[in-house]
Amino acid sequence: MIEYLERIGYRPEDLNRLNVVHITGTKGKGSTSAFCDSMLRKTVPSWKVAVRERIRVNGEPISEADFTQYFFEVWDRLQENTTRKLPQTSLMPAYFRFMTLLAFHYFSSIKVDATILEVGVGGLYDSTNIVPKPVVTGITSLGVDHTAVLGNTLKEIGYQKGGIYKPGVPALTVEQPEEGMNAIRDQAIAQKASSFTVVQTMPELQNVKLGLSGVHQFQNASIAVHLVHQYLLARQPDIPEFLPSLYPTPLSPSYIKGLEATRFPGRCQEVADPEHTKITWFLDGAHTIESLTSCGEWFFQPSTGLKQSDARNGEKFLNVVLDGMKKRVLQHQIDDGAELIERGFFDHVIFCTNITYVDGRSKA
Repeated sequence: MIEYLERIGYRPEDLNRLNVVHITGTKGKGSTSAFCDSMLRKTVPSWKVAVRERIRVNGEPISEADFTQYFFEVWDRLQENTTRKLPQTSLMPAYFRFMTLLAFHYFSSIKVDATILEVGVGGLYDSTNIVPKPVVTGITSLGVDHTAVLGNTLKEIGYQKGGIYKPGVPALTVEQPEEGMNAIRDQAIAQKASSFTVVQTMPELQNVKLGLSGVHQFQNASIAVHLVHQYLLARQPDIPEFLPSLYPTPLSPSYIKGLEATRFPGRCQEVADPEHTKITWFLDGAHTIESLTSCGEWFFQPSTGLKQSDARNGEKFLNVVLDGMKKRVLQHQIDDGAELIERGFFDHVIFCTNITYVDGRSKA
């Protein structure tokens, strides 16, 4: 990846000017990135804040015109500079690497003030992991995913995720299973992080109406608050008008506004069908057992799916969350709850497969 970067005219040290918050994790890294983006923009409105996930600046996706311009600038530089240090390196990078190069080039060209950099897969060998000195790094909740690349155990996965920690840079994470936590902590020591902090879910957030739904978002919001606070403390000389307190609590008004204003389509999202008044779409990108459990916890509560409990007679929802569904229906004392569980809850369930190519292969 560094070789590709150099072929388009940058050194790794140049990326330090992007002022990066580097985030990885199995679950929650996208939501945490969205919380960080929103809080930074509410706290320092004059800043131009970039998010590498899908290439956005100040909440807006890169325009088609800019995408086309910067895409071909990267493409042409790679085509013109074909000198390679290693003969086995392919002439052109794979898709995700190319998009990461495009993001780095675009953000550098427009001179962003802050960059929320979300890892693609893992961390240690991810294409985003070439920034020598981010401002702060964070790892959200671990789970078992991408095992062909990252390993089959939380110890192996934690080792890969901890690879984003850097010398002299604060390293944060949330509560993890012991096996994963030990691997993450060992990486923080090995990488000589300036500090290692395990962020607890903040009780103060119970009084904040988070912009993203779901109980699991309180943990994501908690680490996001600590990432942003560490970030602003480190950047304070650049923003003399903002003087953060030494600790993130009590929550500042700008943090609260940012948390409440956060939007991330496809994360525990409820959408009314614009053409069919009796249809409501409940959308979430859950793709691991843990994520499906969190999705079920979000859906099976009175403020979300249980308010739709009349006339449901479809198939049972995912075996992995069935037990959780039963407990929550009974916990909230829904009338005829046992009968509701017995007859099913949905009229229709739509599953999207992970088929990427026409021949039936998938990328995962």
